[in-house]
Amino acid sequence: MIRLEHVSKSYGPSRVLEDVNLTMPQGRTTAVMGLSGSGKSTLLALVVGLQSPDRGEVWIGDDRMRPGSALTLRRRMGYVIQDGGLFPHLTAGRNIDLMARELGWLEARRRERVSELCALTRFPADALDRYPAELSGGQRQRVSLMRALMLDPTILLLDEPIGALDPMTRAKLQEELKSIFHTLAKTVVIVTHDVSEAAFFGDTIMVLHQGRVLQQGRFRDLVDAPADAFVTDFIKAQTERFAALGKMAPTLRKRAS
Repeated sequence: MIRLEHVSKSYGPSRVLEDVNLTMPQGRTTAVMGLSGSGKSTLLALVVGLQSPDRGEVWIGDDRMRPGSALTLRRRMGYVIQDGGLFPHLTAGRNIDLMARELGWLEARRRERVSELCALTRFPADALDRYPAELSGGQRQRVSLMRALMLDPTILLLDEPIGALDPMTRAKLQEELKSIFHTLAKTVVIVTHDVSEAAFFGDTIMVLHQGRVLQQGRFRDLVDAPADAFVTDFIKAQTERFAALGKMAPTLRKRAS
């Protein structure tokens, strides 16, 4: 379980998070959504210990995140950043087992774990010797996910992990990621600005706006009982966009033919 208590964070004069209180349940997927600049990525950085709050406390299970404990707690988490963040000079395999090498895992153990992850993510084993530039976008995202899962963390954090992919690759990866989350039963936090993605992944959905948590609950709760006008407007804007695309579909199909 992840818990934030009265957490605030500023960068210079800019207040990014303001008195945030929330709980992310163990073994469940929490989707965090909001506009760009709402504090979503900062929230993840605080959870993983890359940043420290100005005020308040971050708890990972029964352990409080402190500068002295951050490294140890971080090893209990897998973190997939935007665009994957792969090292371009390392092969896919070396990107995946980087931390295991640093921690002194024996080669046989590393090889076995990478093989397990290839099967889990449907990544072709013969591509492990390729460099990131030689992989497709979907393959790079799978490598990033495998790297995050290499140490078998209890928590998985994903910061808009598939937002930059083309629609077909994105839809396929969404299905596969949801299956992986279900199979592993880990505590997952996924950040997105996409309402449909949040609804697809999230057992619980949290809406951030201007550094504050406006609402946390099921997607149906956000639709039927919005706690703030922004929640209504945010969901309405995206559902109207999808509806407009749906109306355009016959025209697009006619033009394509």
